[in-house]
Amino acid sequence: MEGVTEFITEFFKVGGIIAWGITICLGLTFTVLIERVVVLYFSAGANSNSFIRGIEGAILTGALDKVARQCQTENFPLSRIIHAGVSKATKSDEEVQAAMDEAALRELPRIEKRTGYLAMLANVATLLGLLGTIKGMIASFSSAGGGSTDKAAALAEGISEALHCTFMGLFVAVLSLLAFSILQGRTQGLVDDIHEGSVRVMNMIVSNRNMMKTGGEKAA
Repeated sequence: MEGVTEFITEFFKVGGIIAWGITICLGLTFTVLIERVVVLYFSAGANSNSFIRGIEGAILTGALDKVARQCQTENFPLSRIIHAGVSKATKSDEEVQAAMDEAALRELPRIEKRTGYLAMLANVATLLGLLGTIKGMIASFSSAGGGSTDKAAALAEGISEALHCTFMGLFVAVLSLLAFSILQGRTQGLVDDIHEGSVRVMNMIVSNRNMMKTGGEKAA
């Protein structure tokens, strides 16, 4: 732990403004990561298959009021999309599909947004690390014209700056890319579940339209 503290202290000492830039990238990475984990694993992370199985019987018997109540109780992206479709279940297929598509256009961007920032932060951290490396090497070569004592100290400081910036830039980049890959996979999985679930419910509504109660529209 003491070695880590010494490294961080030296990093800010020799890195200057570039060290702060890399640190800001690290802070933003954690901010986006936490926000996306909350959304993707909690707010939008309900089990869609279990939810659809729970409302399947009600749809097949035309109990639209029960389906609507269940959707409002669950209150996650797929349930809100299905609720939009169920509210139009007594109307034409085109109107049901349009209602679900409109709801999907509201819900999907909430799932997909901000994850791409992690890839951008990885690139910025890498470039800042490279910039610090170049800055440190320039300082090292510029010290070649000084006296022997001054030259050795300046050379060591320049190399230290270059290596510290390289390490921290790559560290933040690796962390950001790892988080991006995991969250992107989770995002794609949720989007696929929403598309599949929407189609399943749409097919059930179309196939059992004769069972839809005339009061189904009011239930929404």
